[in-house]
Amino acid sequence: MRKNIFNRRDGMILFFILLIALTFRLYKINTPLADWHSWRQVDTAAVARHFVNDGFDLLHPKFDDLSNGQTGEYNPEGLRFVEFPIYNATFAGLYKAFPVMPLHQYGRIVTIVFSLLAIAVVYYLLRREVSKTAAIYGSLIYSVFPFFVYYSRVVLPDPTAVSSVFIAIFLLYIWMQQKKGTRKHILYISSLLFAMIAVLVKPVAGFYYLALAYIFFRKYNFGIFKRPDVYIYFFLALLPFGLWRYWISLFPVGGPGFEWLITSVNTYEGQKVIFMRPAFFRWVFYERLLLLIMGGWAGSFVMLGAMRKITRPWLMYSIGASALLYLLVFQGGNVQHDYYQIIVFPALAIFTGMGISLLYDIHKKLVPKGLLTIMIFIVFGFSMVTSYEQVKGMYGVSESLIDTARVIDTITPKDALIITDTLGDTTLLYNSNRRGMPALADSLPALKERGMQYFVTSNDEAIMNTRNNHPELEIIFENNDVTIFAL
Repeated sequence: MRKNIFNRRDGMILFFILLIALTFRLYKINTPLADWHSWRQVDTAAVARHFVNDGFDLLHPKFDDLSNGQTGEYNPEGLRFVEFPIYNATFAGLYKAFPVMPLHQYGRIVTIVFSLLAIAVVYYLLRREVSKTAAIYGSLIYSVFPFFVYYSRVVLPDPTAVSSVFIAIFLLYIWMQQKKGTRKHILYISSLLFAMIAVLVKPVAGFYYLALAYIFFRKYNFGIFKRPDVYIYFFLALLPFGLWRYWISLFPVGGPGFEWLITSVNTYEGQKVIFMRPAFFRWVFYERLLLLIMGGWAGSFVMLGAMRKITRPWLMYSIGASALLYLLVFQGGNVQHDYYQIIVFPALAIFTGMGISLLYDIHKKLVPKGLLTIMIFIVFGFSMVTSYEQVKGMYGVSESLIDTARVIDTITPKDALIITDTLGDTTLLYNSNRRGMPALADSLPALKERGMQYFVTSNDEAIMNTRNNHPELEIIFENNDVTIFAL
């Protein structure tokens, strides 16, 4: 093992890096939950809100969508069976204990805290396995690059899952260095617990089990196949996830399909297969990883890091292989939604740090060290600006949507079930604190029979058609932005 020791100076450096990271992540933390990918964020927050209002029934999580948009079948109870709701329950519990700010802000805070933990683990692993230079630059990338920052303060389970699996890697890494004793057992159990939590919070975090397996291999070499503690670790880590998936299968109405995430994307022409097509590689590796996330120029550091030779590189390479395997398996999801790339954040940060560290190692064959540092920061600056030009719009919030939500919350009963013609987007439902259907899944009379009470629309054509086809429906509110029909 390398002799790179994590000392007090490293602790001070890491503290300042985390302080910078926290400062960046507090940007617009108090805005309404109506920013980029709000439709996915509000579904996550809605589960937490139902815990707050109805009690913490983790086996029957619910959200605001009662339509048939998720599975093709109506979901009158609003069951939401995706990831096990540990993340949702965590910030719901914080809100219940300290109700001093909106619920979704607690969700952002939990995400921020876990992202800071991930940055700390990235610093530590790079410090021990590569160098201090790699640790500083790798953790800085994670801390300040705009795409990393935005998705380290969203109300989504992905950052918590990634952080949890890296905490598991960190704890098992420390365990590997211990001799027999109570501390070794505590580290083993703690790592197992976080590995278990990671795949429950977001199953794709399990791709990083490859790094966990490598740590066991580094400890035992080929004797790994004779070690019961290895089998026990992965069996117990995956057992709760297997039980949860079985439980989900008993409630098909609440579990949306996921097969398309591997092979297909939704387009204006319908669903298209993209698996191993040129469009996949262009969208994920060029448009997303290179331009959007790394801002173009900084992407070269990732490639340098992948080519770097270090004494025992396989832990870092196992992390890189885990991220690459994830991208190649979930091709549809990674093309369809940019938040799917949250999973690869630590790998990108690690290989960026390794690449920059390589430049410092060979700087005598390049430019003077001081000039090299200036050039790297120039590349950082250009890359951050390029990325931010694409990311800044993600913070935007539709004021008209928020105003409409306030109207709904003011003039309809608190338990009213409403229909919105928002193409399946539940953002308006969540912000108006109502349940219902985020699309016209059927005719208004048919939906009325299913308990819907109000139809909310901002579409001029929908307003005209409703007036013409259903003159008996009363308009209880109308302005330039929205019309509300009582069913």
